[in-house]
Amino acid sequence: MPGYVLEVEHLKTYYYTYKGIVKAVDDVSFKLKEGESLGIAGESGCGKSTLAYSLLKLVPPPGRIAGGRIVIDGVDVTRMSEAEVRSKVRWKKISMVFQGAMNALNPVYTVGYQLAEPLMYHKGYSKKEALEEAKKYLQLVGLSPEVINRYPHELSGGMKQRVVIAMALILQPKIVIADEPTTALDVVVQAQILNLLKKLQKELGISIILITHDLSIIAELADKVAIMYAGKIVEFGPLEKVFLEPQHPYTQALLRSIPRLRGEKSKLEWIPGTPPDLRNPPLGCRFAPRCRFAMDICRREPPPEIQLAPDHRVLCWLYAKR
Repeated sequence: MPGYVLEVEHLKTYYYTYKGIVKAVDDVSFKLKEGESLGIAGESGCGKSTLAYSLLKLVPPPGRIAGGRIVIDGVDVTRMSEAEVRSKVRWKKISMVFQGAMNALNPVYTVGYQLAEPLMYHKGYSKKEALEEAKKYLQLVGLSPEVINRYPHELSGGMKQRVVIAMALILQPKIVIADEPTTALDVVVQAQILNLLKKLQKELGISIILITHDLSIIAELADKVAIMYAGKIVEFGPLEKVFLEPQHPYTQALLRSIPRLRGEKSKLEWIPGTPPDLRNPPLGCRFAPRCRFAMDICRREPPPEIQLAPDHRVLCWLYAKR
């Protein structure tokens, strides 16, 4: 049986601002197996990208990891210094395809240099050797080796996205985080990028964490799904369970807001209200002010985590034995 390459236990990542502490990721736990893909979905501002940066220990100031453990390939990175993470973990064991490919590429360096640099820094390759290896990874993501001589502004959006994916793979990590990998791309290129990620996962055996607000993208790629709301994972389980038998009211509402191509047509629903201010979240369930099933206890006490099945859990009072 494949082991776990990533174990996140009670992770808390807070931003310490002058106006208060923003609890962007608050007591999040999950595990990821070798070769498995996890889709993390939720509204903007629910903590998805902060969770990704936490896994890389790249949380921008004034944010920092306030508690919990992140175990990558058997090593707790929260106990490691920045120098240790940079030399032993980041990009070697876990890497990231950042949101917005143009912002992730340096406009004054060629694509080849940006791909070759980590090989020269981490593996001691000569520039010639590193560029030859870079050509192989460009071909792996469906680009011509000649792209190494181009600058980012000479590439289309889809080509830039492929280059960023090649950069994430260049040191052969076990885990790749894809943060909104199809943002600002047209639907044809989106399909190409998703097919590329599926192909690379199958060929290389990597584990993928896909972060998006688009549930249809998760349906294409993920084995398991984590639904985040206001800094917490409110439902976690296999793709089929979460999509076909959603249990948390927030998950149900998200799925009802998606248009259906097949089956009975119904009016699309929307979720009233807005996510809470994470400097001062509600006392009880954070979704209670917007939930049509909310009870008095939901507004008073935080909900317990209920294990519905061995691999399916939900954070909701509706399933608690009281």
